[in-house]
Amino acid sequence: MAASDEITTQNSTVEEWTEGLAQSSGSPGGGAGTGVMLAIAASLTSMVAGYSDNAGEELLGRARTLREAALRLADEDSVASKAFGAAFRLAPGPGREEAIHQASVKAAKASAALGEQAMDAIEDLGWLAANGNPALIADVVVAFGALRAAIAGARTNVSFDLAALAKDGTPLEEVRSQHPGLWETVGRLSDALDRIDELTAQVDNKAAPTDAL
Repeated sequence: MAASDEITTQNSTVEEWTEGLAQSSGSPGGGAGTGVMLAIAASLTSMVAGYSDNAGEELLGRARTLREAALRLADEDSVASKAFGAAFRLAPGPGREEAIHQASVKAAKASAALGEQAMDAIEDLGWLAANGNPALIADVVVAFGALRAAIAGARTNVSFDLAALAKDGTPLEEVRSQHPGLWETVGRLSDALDRIDELTAQVDNKAAPTDAL
């Protein structure tokens, strides 16, 4: 695939997608990368659940559904990122400011949707860390790392897009009052990072026992 706007997580190879990500186009960009990290976390969760007889079909089903949703959200973020970049390339004037505002809100919502999906996956992975097949604990820790990257990316992107709404001089407090749900999501994503760090610390000695030597 020659053009970056033809690159999608669902229709491209890993080689094609990462080559598109490497280009200076912004679509796909960091937000789409966040979606791919979430898909990796979901895939590993699914794998470990499949090897854990006690995991149950519901947990396995959630992981498989999340993998598909993450790839779709990654592509949606690419579209939002492209619109965001296009808005900033417009000629100065009221039209540019309005375009930036609309693109910033859409981009923030896309990242927030991805973050919500990622937060919902934490406890399933935590359950596998405590109760899943112990032979795959290293895979669980890798999944935690991918999930943390997804949540950190979503948090940063939502926060950055909200801050972009203040670039025209609008006070951040006003931005907060206009978009309370998005603002609250940033806080919950921060808490989610702490939760992942807590869960990872509980099993890291099992996954990498040589660190203690």
